[in-house]
Parts: sequence; structure tokens; C-alpha cells
Amino acid sequence: MSSTHTSNGPSSFQHHFVEVEGVRLHYVQAGKGDPVVLLAGFPQSWYAWRKVIPALAKHHAVIAVDLPGQGDSDKPISGYDTQSLAKAVHDLITKLGHQRIFLGAHDVGAWVAYPLSVAYSEMVRRLVILEAFVPGATMPDSIPVSPGNWKSWHFAFHAIPDLPEALITGREREYLTWFLRRKSAAPSVFTEADIDEYLRIFTAPGALRAGLAYYRAVFESIRQNKSATKKLEMPVLAFGGEQGSIPKMAETMKTVAQDVRGDVIPNCGHYIPEEVPDFLAKEMIAFFAEEKS
Repeated sequence: MSSTHTSNGPSSFQHHFVEVEGVRLHYVQAGKGDPVVLLAGFPQSWYAWRKVIPALAKHHAVIAVDLPGQGDSDKPISGYDTQSLAKAVHDLITKLGHQRIFLGAHDVGAWVAYPLSVAYSEMVRRLVILEAFVPGATMPDSIPVSPGNWKSWHFAFHAIPDLPEALITGREREYLTWFLRRKSAAPSVFTEADIDEYLRIFTAPGALRAGLAYYRAVFESIRQNKSATKKLEMPVLAFGGEQGSIPKMAETMKTVAQDVRGDVIPNCGHYIPEEVPDFLAKEMIAFFAEEKS
């Protein structure tokens, strides 16, 4: 295991690399206490949680993971179905010596959190899930695209072979800036420095291929998740942004989990951890504190 400090976050953020099944994974750690694992989505990395980590770290050992293909983790050629990604996260957590965790996940990170919670339910104590249709669980069989429902248009685009790379390469900053600032309630939440960091990881060798691979593997992920035979039993806290992609996130999760609470966050878009970090941290801390171990 290697450890470094970088400029991406406070000096209290420890950056680590661990090899799991031949894939080197990067994660950021801070704080002490019962572990909380955080998973981010497309086109982001652990950095999406940077504003939430300091508050969580006052109560917990926080582990913000770059999934395979994401951030500073390796970009393997295959393994982007969410069952494989869930196993990678499980194996990382186990390698770090943790048997029971709290889990927080956003966007594509939530795609991974669901099968992780299904397959390794003894590991996940409580789940916080944000702004995501989970393939094969809560995602509609077909996602309508219309002027009033443009926020999921990229699902089909990213799944097309070769064309996205041809159109995005050379215009990565424009593409990222559109995603981040158009899908947030207040575009100013993302500074130029934030976009620089996301551009750094988005233009790393293999990163665009890997980011698109989550979407190209979605049909396999759907098949896997449809095999789940029972609802999640751990308590679930689910939030959607009023101006986000799935405002009624809690309602969608009730179809796949027994104990769900949550609400629509007013004046918030898709990027909940960055748009309302203080609110989210407070809700997560209170939710995790309900379980005394």
C-alpha cells in the first residue's frame, strides 16, 4: 500500500493505492471510527465527495473510492458490469480489514452500491443512495427523451461503439463543463479549478474508454440485477435534487428496499454532494448514528 498527500483536498486527506485482483485502486481516507465508504459517478471521482468528507471524518473513518476505470484507479479493459465492480469494492474493503461499513453512493456509484448491498448484505449496515436509476432495479426499461426530459439522453449515446470517442476527443472540457454546470441547479458550484481536476482524470490514458464502458456494460448489469430475489433489508436513505435527474429518488428505491426514507432536496440539481454538502453530511451522520454497534 502506498500513501501520498496531494493538492486535491485538505492535507488531512490521505491518498492510498491498493492492488485488488491485479487492478490498482485509488482511495482517499480521512478520520477515525466506524467506516463509511463513498462511491462517485460519471464523469467524476472521489473528488465529488471532497466537501462532505471533513464533516463525516469527525465521526467516521471515511474511505472515498475511485472505482476501476475512475479517477486515479487503473482502467482495465473489462469488468465494468456492476456486479464485477461491486466485487472489486468488496475486495478492497476486505483488504483494508473492514467487515461492516456504512455506504454512500451517487450516480454510477449508486449503480455499484446496489449489487454490493445485494451480494454482500452482511457487510453493508446502512445505505445512502443519491440521484440514480439503478440498472435492472429502478431504471425504466426505456428512458424517454424529450425537451422536458433531456437529463438522461447520454445513456444511449455512451453505449454506441466508437462514436462518443470520436465526438468527445479534443473537446473534453466542453463536454465536462456541460455535464457539470448544466445538470446543477447553480452552475457556479463548479469552479474552474474543479473542472480542471475533472478534466485531468477524464483525459488520462484509457479514462474516456473506461467511463463509457459503464454504459456499454449496462445491459449485462440489468441482467444481473434482475436476478435479485428479495428487497434490501438494511435501512436506506435516498435523496434526489428538485432540479436533478431523479427527484423522487426515495420513491423509486421503495420498489427494491424494505426500509426507505428520504426526500426531494429543494434548489438542488444532480450533484448533491457538491451542491448541498452541509445538508447531506448532517443527514448522513444522523442516519448512521441511529445504529449503535
